[in-house]
Amino acid sequence: MFTTVLMIEKPLAPADIELVTTLHGDEQVSFVVLMQPRGDQDRLLRAVDDVALGYLDDAAHEGEVPEGQEALPPAERALAYSLDALRATGADAVGELVERHPLDLLKTVVERTGADEVIVLTAPHFVEEFFHRDWTSRARHKVGVPVLKLFAQHEPEGHEAEGDKHPG
Repeated sequence: MFTTVLMIEKPLAPADIELVTTLHGDEQVSFVVLMQPRGDQDRLLRAVDDVALGYLDDAAHEGEVPEGQEALPPAERALAYSLDALRATGADAVGELVERHPLDLLKTVVERTGADEVIVLTAPHFVEEFFHRDWTSRARHKVGVPVLKLFAQHEPEGHEAEGDKHPG
């Protein structure tokens, strides 16, 4: 069985589920999902990304999105939703919230599970990517397996999983 560690920031959209579950054809894949709650990230950088992508409503409401401890319940719901969606395809899936430095946890999980790859499923983060400070760039230097970056689908306003507005 092929083991993939999947790092996410928001609940998986149906297109995301299809993408990650079909990447390896008919090979059975087991997922370990790491959900990053919104925390010590810079609101300004996220707003710049939203504007660059044309998500002006998201940029305007950036200050209303829960962060820190307030972001934990939406992140838990997003993780549960994503795990259920992966399992519904027949995949094995377990997961956890990232409660410490994401890359330290990633390295530990890769070693503990004997993962074959890491997939970082994220929205574009232009400023961080330009300076190679995004998760994918940094993970490639930290874990001993291939790291693939995929861009998560942007759910239109009003279509968030389980009613979570901007869960992560």
